[in-house]
Amino acid sequence: MSNNPFGNSITAADIIDTLSFFDDWEERYKYIIDLGKELPPMDEAKRTDERKIKGCQSQVWIDTALENGRLQMDVDSDAFIVKGLLGVVLAAYNNKTPSEVLAFDIEGYFSELDLIRHLSPTRGNGLRAMVARIRDIATHAA
Repeated sequence: MSNNPFGNSITAADIIDTLSFFDDWEERYKYIIDLGKELPPMDEAKRTDERKIKGCQSQVWIDTALENGRLQMDVDSDAFIVKGLLGVVLAAYNNKTPSEVLAFDIEGYFSELDLIRHLSPTRGNGLRAMVARIRDIATHAA
């Protein structure tokens, strides 16, 4: 899973910086969709019900492993914008220790990106469901 650029070469700070360059949300959405294209492909065998996130409009899968004390995540979705949102979340959480994941101010991050306001209520709920699952995994791993 270490070939994932999110949390490694693409950080939360990078995404905040890049999104600040765009004047309108259409350009920001394009950037978020492009982020999703950077996600390494998830093995079909990992797309199981146990890894599926409940509460998402689209199909979303998250697989995690603890490697050298750091959470490594493998994610996928059947929707381009959701894959991009997964990239936004992984930039904050991937390759971090469970305690770093739990300490990260995800609401502050979303607020700085001005993200939730520009998502439909169902997408916003799905995003929160993804975050809740990752935080739950981090809590159990801590």
